[in-house]
Parts: sequence; structure tokens; C-alpha cells
Amino acid sequence: MTISAKALLREAEEMQSKLVEIRRELHSYPELSWEEHRTTRKIRDFLAEAGIGILPLELPVGVLAEVVGAEPGPAIALRADIDALPIREETGLSYASVIEGRMHACGHDFHASAILGAALLLQKHTALLRGRVRLLFQPAEEKGTGASAMMKAGALKDVKAIFGMHNKPDLPVGTVGLKAGPLMASVDGFKITVSGKGGHAAVPDAAIDPIVAASAIVGGLQTAVSRSISPFDSAVVSVCQFHAGTSWNVIPDTATLDGTVRTFHPQVRKKTPELLERIASGIAAGHGALAKLEWFAGIPCVDNHPAATEVLRNAAEALQLSIVEAKPSAGGEDFAHYQQVVPGSFAWIGTGGTEEWHHPKFTVDEDALVPSAALFALAAIYALEKWGAEREQEIGLAGGKGIPPHLTGV
Repeated sequence: MTISAKALLREAEEMQSKLVEIRRELHSYPELSWEEHRTTRKIRDFLAEAGIGILPLELPVGVLAEVVGAEPGPAIALRADIDALPIREETGLSYASVIEGRMHACGHDFHASAILGAALLLQKHTALLRGRVRLLFQPAEEKGTGASAMMKAGALKDVKAIFGMHNKPDLPVGTVGLKAGPLMASVDGFKITVSGKGGHAAVPDAAIDPIVAASAIVGGLQTAVSRSISPFDSAVVSVCQFHAGTSWNVIPDTATLDGTVRTFHPQVRKKTPELLERIASGIAAGHGALAKLEWFAGIPCVDNHPAATEVLRNAAEALQLSIVEAKPSAGGEDFAHYQQVVPGSFAWIGTGGTEEWHHPKFTVDEDALVPSAALFALAAIYALEKWGAEREQEIGLAGGKGIPPHLTGV
């Protein structure tokens, strides 16, 4: 016996006012990465009120919980991030942030509320679930450190697949952006120190000017993508800081450049440090200077697993949501860390906002909470059936038992 998508969506619609209440509560009290203490308490309270079990989590913030089905089966995870940003809210909403200089300007309050909605829906149907749905309310996504901390704390133990989302202001409510393969870029950083020879600004011939050399390196680094990476492989190299000198009339000894690299393929990411170092060293040498590269490896690429993405697609189709091909973003998401361990898929959820992420007037259309909650609840149900059936096939119990016809061959 399975759950009707139409009935599940109707149940989500009936709890819309509750989901809006939850979202506005979280929105009014935003907390920065690793400071989400009140948010953690509130989420735990919401879950406990619904009778959903809270699991131990050896972290100061964040919540790990589980909806347990009546029958044994695999564990599937749903993830939401919960941290806010150091931005002063300018939306003028009646439930705007009451904490000065703090705002949910990336919609993590929406993500958490939607996954809470999915949890409430699943909890109503535990008698029909074959397995467990793990709920990850993750801190510190904005710092890129929360996912790895959750994994070290055991959040993915026994999990077979994981699903996550990000609101998308440029997509209308009821629209889902899906894409197998790379969706969000890996995020790495670099620092280039250019060493020359200081001296008097009026006697440049007696010095080796690191500012001139570093300026040439900034321009030269733009060829890293245009001439050293295939036009079929997307990448971004941006120099975002340039520091040099202490006085208007002194040529300094050193200049430093700081920036970021975004790539969508592991092979491109792997060769980029050597490429930047070669360009920087060569240009510096031409000026009689030296260049040293420091590389700071960060978040890997969000790379959606085909089978997990197909589960989301089937759920969206069953709910009659509008499905579009997700447009990749050079932004980063530490959901990628989970995908290094288990199959996972990350979806764009249309929220029809007026501004892009991280803007002080960023908003979401709260009508998007209903389809989002229904989508992830149904995706979890389909995923339990899919990975449960695969397990049964592995141990020779039954071929394809309990898997809906539209999931066959996924």
C-alpha cells in the first residue's frame, strides 16, 4: 500500500498555516553559524510536539531526528540548513528580524520549515513506511563547516540516500528545478604573495615593484579559464582582495592577492592550483619578482546522483509540479559533503522572491511551503521503496516488492 500524492498534497495544504507560523518564528530570530541555539530549541520543540523522536547529536547546535516506519527498511535522509547571515533586514515585514544586523537572507528558515512540514506528513503515515527517514537540521552552512561536522557526529550512519533543497527566487511557486550531475560549484580559495624589493617611489629603478607585478598577475589569471580550461568545462577565477603598501611614497616589499576558484568537475579542480601557480610565477619572474601560491581547499561540487534525482523527479511529477532543468550556479553548498558519502540530490524550489540570495530585501513566497513539504515527504517515501527493494534483491527476498511502477529501473 502506498500513499496517494494527491492526498499527501491535500494534507500539506491543511497544515499551511502551521508551516507559515513556524517559518515566521524562525525568521524573526535569525542566528549566525554555530550560534543557532534558539533555532535548535525551537526545532526540537516542533518535532517533539509532533511525536517525532530526537536522536543524540554531539554538537552544540543543530538537530538530528527520525521518523520511524512500522516496518523495517533502509534509512533515507532529508536535510535543511538553519543558519542566517550578518545582514540588516530591510523587508519591512511584520515578522522581520528582531535581532539587529542578523537576517535569514538566504531562506534557510524556509528550508527548515519545509522539511519540518515533510516530517509532519511522514509522521502521520508511519504505518505505511518501510524504513526510517532521518531529519538533518544542519548548522553553519554559510561557513561551509556544518555538513562535515554533522557527518563526523554520525548523522549519515546507515543512510542510503539524502535529499536537500535551496529556494530559488527566479522560479515561480510550484516549480522545481532538477538536474542530474553538477549543480553547484566547488569552492576553493587562494592567496598569492608577490615578493619584490622595496624602495623610494621616486627611484623605482632601484626597487622591484610587487604592486606592478601583482597587477599583471590579476590580469593574467583571467587566462586561466579562457585559455587553459576547456570551453565545455565551466570555471570561475576571481581575485577579490589586493593588499600592498603602507605609505603613498614607498614601494613595498610585498603585495598579496586573495581570491576564489569555482569549478564543476573534479579534474578541473585538481589541476587549477598548479595552473594558477604557473601563471603567477611566470608573470612575477618577468618583473624580477617571486610569487608564492597558497591553496585553501573548500567545499566540493554539488553533484546530483542520477537515481536520487529521478526519485525527486517522480515525486514532483506525481504531485503535478512544474519541472524545469535546473540552471547550475557557481555558488557553493556544503550539501556536497554528504554526496561524497551517499547518493544525494539537491533541488531548486521556486519561491518567486523579489531579490536574490543575501540581499537585505530578500523574501520568499510562503505559498511555496506546501509543495515543498509534500515533495520531500513523497520523495522520502519513494526513496524508502526504491532502496528497500534494492536491498531485498541483494539478499534474494523479492524482486521489486513495494516499488511503484514509475520507479522501476531508476
